[in-house]
Amino acid sequence: MASYASKIFWKVDRICQPLPVLLNTFLVFSITGEVSYLVLVEAPLEADQKRTTWSTWWKVVHLLAQYFMLGNICWNALLFVSTSPSIKGVFLGGEGMGQGWRYCYTCETHTPPRCSHCYDCNVCVLRRDHHCVFFGQCVGFRNYRFFLSCLFFMWSGLLYASLMNAEVFIVILKEGVTVHSVLLLLIPWIMLVSGQVSARAFAFAFIADTCVVGFLLVSAFFFFHLFLMFRGQTTREWYSSRRPYSLGLRGNLHHTLGMRWYLCWLCPLIPSPPPGDGINFQVTGSLEPVR
Repeated sequence: MASYASKIFWKVDRICQPLPVLLNTFLVFSITGEVSYLVLVEAPLEADQKRTTWSTWWKVVHLLAQYFMLGNICWNALLFVSTSPSIKGVFLGGEGMGQGWRYCYTCETHTPPRCSHCYDCNVCVLRRDHHCVFFGQCVGFRNYRFFLSCLFFMWSGLLYASLMNAEVFIVILKEGVTVHSVLLLLIPWIMLVSGQVSARAFAFAFIADTCVVGFLLVSAFFFFHLFLMFRGQTTREWYSSRRPYSLGLRGNLHHTLGMRWYLCWLCPLIPSPPPGDGINFQVTGSLEPVR
């Protein structure tokens, strides 16, 4: 009975694993489509501005900006998922083993400092930061740049989308803060199912809410990882209050984003491999956790 239940749980887990990725993809393209509609159809609001040269250029600039951000989000996400951060195919060797090396009984191999086993990926990951459930991939030495760049453009895109959707909130609240308008913003699904609003009003309210909530969540993730990058820490090291590998602000940027750290965030196609091999790290502080 227990074996049968575990098989069912394993199958359900396998089915549910891609759901966060599919949901992220759906929301990103839904928000982009809605903002494109606002730019092309709804804005500018003044009738005498809708057919002017200024209006045309305004729309072109906005569309170029949002699709530049969308392209960077998608391309960084693709490179993040397709770049393996694990020890597979990496020669770890045995001569340089010293302080910080451990033995992983699951992978049956010695692992270098900052490397740890991920039970979701079922493999050890070099300079492992955490397992990202939204992409179904571990954040490690080789793909951290793409993860951080993706977060940056998601943050920028959601900030832009939230500002563009400010007009939606103004339209909903133009007659004052009523029970109907507040419920439409807080529980748009229930308002739609109960027949209180049209599908069009629901779509605008839902996406506007998603932009604001998503912006707040992504802001927390993005600035937390900026904080870690500036300090030369991983999430695991932050939990244990250790900074044994900090190389100073410039050194940490170079170590995380690569040689072209000042340019690579503009486009994922700009080559900027991280220095080192993900196995050996310069120790600048105590390896013991701060008590």
